[in-house]
Amino acid sequence: MEVPFQLTFRDYPHSDSLAEYVARRVERLEHVCDRIISCHVVLEEPHRSQQRGKQHVVRVDLIVPGAELVAGRAPGDSREHEDAYAAIDDAFDDADRQLLDYLQRARRDGKRHQSPPHAQVSKLFPELRYGFLATSDGREIYFHANSVLHGQFHRLRVGTPVRFAEEDGEKGPQASTVAISRRHLRPVPPALAMELEHEAPGE
Repeated sequence: MEVPFQLTFRDYPHSDSLAEYVARRVERLEHVCDRIISCHVVLEEPHRSQQRGKQHVVRVDLIVPGAELVAGRAPGDSREHEDAYAAIDDAFDDADRQLLDYLQRARRDGKRHQSPPHAQVSKLFPELRYGFLATSDGREIYFHANSVLHGQFHRLRVGTPVRFAEEDGEKGPQASTVAISRRHLRPVPPALAMELEHEAPGE
């Protein structure tokens, strides 16, 4: 087990079998997420209920990069368990879900902070207002004039370097947005720009 792990029995008699069971559940957490910095598990038996008898409470406190995740039920929660093993399973199942949510958020945040991929125009059909991009990994991506930012479709030429965002289209991958790389932007003579806009078919 690589995750630093602490188990606390609070108002609860120590049990080697419960400690071993918790250790196995902590080990399973490592297979869900390999970013866990530390794990603190608390077992407590805060009260007895006349209707339901002993109520076991298990809390799992996880430290991961940039966040603290707390799983389990608060004392008095209607979902407390009379069986200690069921309470442990319930708390760790909640921890599993929170770790999966954390990983999904981290992946989304990572994608938002990545630079848009680069490509260059490989084919262009101005009269039909679409073309294709050649990506750095050897793929060809379809794009439509409407996807080119700032109405700059008329600036494109075969070989123009661009940045793009990719999405799944009806016929395969396509560029949802295309932006000409800034180093390639050059002024277009006003007369030529007006002529190109005049010749372009309506949306």
